[in-house]
Amino acid sequence: MRVIARRCLFYLGTAWAAITLNFLIPRVMPGDPASVIITQLAQRQPITPETEQAIRALFGQPEGNIAQQYVDYLGELSQGNLGLSTTYYPQPVWEVISTGLPWTLTLVGVTTVIAFLLGTGLGILSGSRPGRLADSVMAPLATLLGSMPYFWVGTLALLAFSVTVPWFPSQNGADLSLDPGFSLEFIASAIHHAVLPALTIIVSSIGGWFLGMRNMMITTIAEDYVQLAEAKGLSRWRVMMSYAARNAMLPQVAGLAISLGSVVGGSLLAEAVFAYPGVGYLFYQAVVSLDYPLMQALFLTISLSVLAANFVADSIYVLLDPRTREA
Repeated sequence: MRVIARRCLFYLGTAWAAITLNFLIPRVMPGDPASVIITQLAQRQPITPETEQAIRALFGQPEGNIAQQYVDYLGELSQGNLGLSTTYYPQPVWEVISTGLPWTLTLVGVTTVIAFLLGTGLGILSGSRPGRLADSVMAPLATLLGSMPYFWVGTLALLAFSVTVPWFPSQNGADLSLDPGFSLEFIASAIHHAVLPALTIIVSSIGGWFLGMRNMMITTIAEDYVQLAEAKGLSRWRVMMSYAARNAMLPQVAGLAISLGSVVGGSLLAEAVFAYPGVGYLFYQAVVSLDYPLMQALFLTISLSVLAANFVADSIYVLLDPRTREA
């Protein structure tokens, strides 16, 4: 418990640092970002004094007291207020993010778990018999897949299965003529639209999971306790699964926790290629349109989610590996 308590303090301090950096970055930028945002909003429709005051609190005013600005910023943040999106005005940025979050969590979350299960399972099979035919074929193939960038795989998938053979749509998360909901028609359309982005993410990431598990298996099967289990006459399957794979899995579990934390940020390149309406595509649009409030909110959301995932991974390590409790 003392180890977990120390980790809690560490991650709370890191979260405070991320929040503080999110406060400072707009204020050290050249010019006055708050005035730029207010001007952009005013071009569309008049803004209220309350809205202008909130923007000043979030993005600074050169003549203001920095300490008071920091207090005001924390107050706005505690109320879940990070301003209005200039791209989707007058929507608050949290509402904009909440529209993309379900798409990203479903697509990237599910594909991350699938890639983890496939890569880890094949890594156990390959690493338990290094140098055999299966390992000789799968290891180079996994290296090749791991070296392929998302956008390249996504572009090939679009050309092959959307342009050359029009089996799948090339953009959007579902048919725009359907109302979002839990109807069978909408769910079927969402699955149909998600096939190519999901395939892109799985193909691009499965190689890393495979190679990580394979290399850990090769290292683990040389350990004394595995050799002892084999000397006792236990079946090879039991030795590989109950002794070798169980211990080799620890880095994979930690990696999965961190990857799931990064899911909140979406798969920027994959979502941009397919114009998939997730958080990654929102980030891309925010950068292109210079939507500072949305960019700042996304930076903060992604940073805190990755920190939370790292904390979960550290906690899992402490529970699964007693040696880490001494650290």
